[in-house]
Amino acid sequence: MYGDPATIRKILTELGDTWAVVGLSNNEDRAAYGVARVLQRYGKRVIPVHPKAETVHGERGYASLREIPFKVDVVDVFVNSALAGAVADEAVAVGAEAVWFQLDVIDEEACARTREAGLDMIMNRCPAIEIPAL
Repeated sequence: MYGDPATIRKILTELGDTWAVVGLSNNEDRAAYGVARVLQRYGKRVIPVHPKAETVHGERGYASLREIPFKVDVVDVFVNSALAGAVADEAVAVGAEAVWFQLDVIDEEACARTREAGLDMIMNRCPAIEIPAL
């Protein structure tokens, strides 16, 4: 339900190209680091969102979605499932168009709330796996 091909295609090819990656830091061992690099290779602007607010892959980082001073199109979530719902709610509050919960990030209630708010929603999938297939 939260990984249908039409929604995946829409998010990756039709929505804007500014992606906030929540959980992205300079830790090269974390999945977010590699996924962000793949997204950049496909033309996405990747904004790091992490408490450290580090610059990653040449983009200035922010401690929260609310601190980003420009519109974010997609919020890609690399946090524990227990924290993901709050991130989805913040994505709605800042006017994002879509939320993408990474592999093993699962919160059915947050997905339902996000969709009810009018955003596209993907859960338990990885854009770095999906985008080359398009």
